[in-house]
Amino acid sequence: MTDQHRAGLTAADGFTLDTMPFTDSLFASGTRFQRAYTTAPACVPARTSLLTGRWPSTHRVRQNSATHEVIRGDDLLDVLRRAGYEVHFNGKPHMYRGKQDFDSFAGPYGHERGPDTTDEQRAFAGWLTSIDHGPATEPTPFPLEVQFPYRIVSDAISALDGRDTDKPFFSWVSFPEPHNPFQVPEPYFSLFGEEQIPERGGGPEAAYAKGGMFEWLRELIEEKRPGYDEFWRRYRANYCGMLRLLDDQIRRLVEHLDGRGLLANTIIMFVADHGDYFADYGLQRKGAGVPEPLMRIPFHAVGPGIVDHDNAVDFVSLADLFPTVCEAVGQDVPLGVQGRSLWPLLTGDDYPREEFDSVYAEHGYGGIPYAHDARPPLHFPYEGTTFDGLNSVTQSGSTRMLRHGDWKLTYDNVGRGELYDLASDPLELDDLWDDPGLRDVRTDLVERLLWWSTRLTDDLPDANYEPRRAPHNWYAPFHHRGERHHRGHSDVSV
Repeated sequence: MTDQHRAGLTAADGFTLDTMPFTDSLFASGTRFQRAYTTAPACVPARTSLLTGRWPSTHRVRQNSATHEVIRGDDLLDVLRRAGYEVHFNGKPHMYRGKQDFDSFAGPYGHERGPDTTDEQRAFAGWLTSIDHGPATEPTPFPLEVQFPYRIVSDAISALDGRDTDKPFFSWVSFPEPHNPFQVPEPYFSLFGEEQIPERGGGPEAAYAKGGMFEWLRELIEEKRPGYDEFWRRYRANYCGMLRLLDDQIRRLVEHLDGRGLLANTIIMFVADHGDYFADYGLQRKGAGVPEPLMRIPFHAVGPGIVDHDNAVDFVSLADLFPTVCEAVGQDVPLGVQGRSLWPLLTGDDYPREEFDSVYAEHGYGGIPYAHDARPPLHFPYEGTTFDGLNSVTQSGSTRMLRHGDWKLTYDNVGRGELYDLASDPLELDDLWDDPGLRDVRTDLVERLLWWSTRLTDDLPDANYEPRRAPHNWYAPFHHRGERHHRGHSDVSV
């Protein structure tokens, strides 16, 4: 798992730079979902969705500071334990589960500090703090071995080598990168020169065209770091270098699995929690709105039983990972899980296309949205260079998002709707909500959004009534297909 990893930035995706050649080659023999989405563009809400298979409005963790407020039934670890798996964690947690819940736990790693035990590691942490989340304009003056991905993979290898070999294993390898601070040592810093960086879809003018929270965030960063957008190519170059550094460490882990004779019987799933602006809109990191750069994520799988398929049709969600693992290990999907099992899609079995012809996501902490000129108290001072895109302004209100075909619809809690044709308007600058010629399109999308909202009504708590359950947690096939429940491999590692 990666953090703040924008989809579409590898050669296999058509990107002009070859950022992750090993990862591309690894999943070339598996399934790649090109239309995968997070449940929310923030770390803890998204990771809670991964663990619970529930959307934030249901699990109730809508901000990073609400980690342990989760409302859930059995989660991913509960199911794996019941299936007899050892469970291991290495890296950045940012979740309600902790060290006591795993057979081994290496961390926590953050974005500026890890479990630093040597003078060099402590010095590296101090340097990371000093660049105030970057992007760094010079190569990182520390060796690869202190970078978090290298240390996390070393931890994962140690845990796997020390496991109980009589049990199947689940290993969660969670990288803090390519989240800010945007920094890499050589040779990664110079691997993708600024002159090689492709042009972006739009700069600061796009933020002002969007207005609202986009404009507010753009002006806040400019106020704190005047001229910061002049370094957008360096920011992108560092980000791409971080992807290659991650790719090399993923290669190291996979080659170790292969050398130990484990790879042939191991399912590998690769996901991210959410995306990154990657300098579009003249912005860095995340925060305002639900644009595609923040919402789309990489989501790929390879391993025994998984077919070779570059899936550019079906819309899938991070919440679908948990029910998919349930089916892969031969366990029922627990009550309260809202995601859909992707196991038939991964294994080449029949599935109804209408179940996956749309996807839904959420944004916001609640309350009434702030205006673009608001100056409420923040969790950091207005003075100085420090900022966080997840603040009381950019996260105010509640927005729901729907993708279907080339269309994207959003609707918020003060009755504002937006409609975009992503085929012709990938940066979502031309709002078609009031276009009279698209009234039927808008009505259809609003009905789909209402369907999703109704579907995600919480089935918990479990009481006397036993609800009728749909196979695979699918709704569309429930009405017109037979009661089929495909079981997966009960003895494979994940």
